[in-house]
This record gives sequence, structure tokens and C-alpha cells, in this order.
Amino acid sequence: MNMNNNFLKAVTYAAAPILVIGIALFLKGFFENGSSIWTPIGIGAVMGAIFIFVMGMFMIATEEVLEKSYKGSKLILIKNKNGAPS
Repeated sequence: MNMNNNFLKAVTYAAAPILVIGIALFLKGFFENGSSIWTPIGIGAVMGAIFIFVMGMFMIATEEVLEKSYKGSKLILIKNKNGAPS
């Protein structure tokens, strides 16, 4: 549980600044006069931040499912007639 919490914080700390920068670039390009290159760059940055966050959540969910589903298998030794394991 602690590993997932740390990974979630890392993903959030990586995606949040990119999201803020992307929103700022989009707004700068959107409200600027004339055609601006900042609008598509801002949209791309926002989509990149969302992609980073969603992939991080997918990795956390996958790890959680794998931890809960792995039960392992017990080994049973079958002895032959002489008493030695076969």
C-alpha cells in the first residue's frame, strides 16, 4: 500500500506542473490576437499530462490486481514405494 501511495504522489507531481503549464499556454494562445502557435502546444501539453496521469493510474491498478490475485502454489511431494521422493 505504501508503494502505491508513493507512486501515485510521483505521478501527480509529474503531471500537475505539465497540466498547469499547458493550461497557461492554451489560454495565452487563445486570447492572443491573430493566429498563435501557443494554442495547439497548450492542448498538447494538457493531453500529455492527462496521459501521464492515466498511465500511472493504470500501473497502480495493475500492481494492485497482481498483488491480490497471486496466491502461489503449494508443492506436494509424492513418495514412491521405496519411500524416496520421485
